[in-house]
Amino acid sequence: MKEDRKKVIQLFKNPKPKQNVGIVKLQMFREEKALYGTAPFHRPGEAAEMMAPLFQNADREILAVLSLDITMTPIAAEIVAVGGVTGCSVDTRDLFKHAILSNATQILLFHNHPSGRLEPSRDDISVTVRIKEAGDILGIRLLDHIILGLDGTYVSFKESGFRPFEHREGAA
Repeated sequence: MKEDRKKVIQLFKNPKPKQNVGIVKLQMFREEKALYGTAPFHRPGEAAEMMAPLFQNADREILAVLSLDITMTPIAAEIVAVGGVTGCSVDTRDLFKHAILSNATQILLFHNHPSGRLEPSRDDISVTVRIKEAGDILGIRLLDHIILGLDGTYVSFKESGFRPFEHREGAA
């Protein structure tokens, strides 16, 4: 093992022409902590209540991800996309980068509708399906997608049975 490490270091010191390899170091910096309590989430309403202040004065669509550990305790939150009045596009890679770097095992998605209507659009549903499928591949479970409304109102995809959380006969 030590010998292999020495060989790799030697290769980087004396690279062969046109065989350069970049060395990358990733590090996550915690910018700020916000005290919300230490109890894990048990209901979508608890998560919606925690995240609502982030969306309170938004005049356009915002998509945020909340990374959770195995006990459903929040690790970190990030705004991953800011859109316009009628929509918001998200790069799935960017969304999961946050979860991977924070060692999350599960995520919750949140977004708002500036119109105040809480009904998920066709795009909301298709994006959620795509993110759930990507999370399944990565081993990071999408627990729910919550649309936040005005005055503490919300719609949970899971509670409402929207795709990809629809209730199936015989499903546990």
